[in-house]
Amino acid sequence: MITQTILQPAVALMVLNIIVFYWMYATRIPAISKLGLEMDADIPPADLMNKLPANVRWKADNYNHLLEQPTLFYAVVMVLALLGAGSGFNTMLAWTYVGLRVIHTLIQTVWNKIMVRFVVFLSSTVVLTVLIYNAATLVF
Repeated sequence: MITQTILQPAVALMVLNIIVFYWMYATRIPAISKLGLEMDADIPPADLMNKLPANVRWKADNYNHLLEQPTLFYAVVMVLALLGAGSGFNTMLAWTYVGLRVIHTLIQTVWNKIMVRFVVFLSSTVVLTVLIYNAATLVF
């Protein structure tokens, strides 16, 4: 039986991902226009992106980060839901992970103090580790 409550934080994280995607382009396209950068297939994209202001690049960096470690989160949420362990403590952990990722996003996209961001990232990784441990104890 699939427990629905743990799926809510997964969908919330997907919503965050989409918000950052649109925010990234809402800041990137005007910056590219303002700098007069030409998007040319002969110029490596990294060279063009490095010309953008840091606060514009931060959104793209965060978008990429939302496509990295959270893939483990989505997988463990699905495993827990399929095993019928997607409520109670596991759902609380999932919401905690999402909350920490929201905080991480806000830090990285607005302020980008790396040590502060790292502490939040490490905290979210610990929460994710507990979720994975919980799933592993059920599967093995």
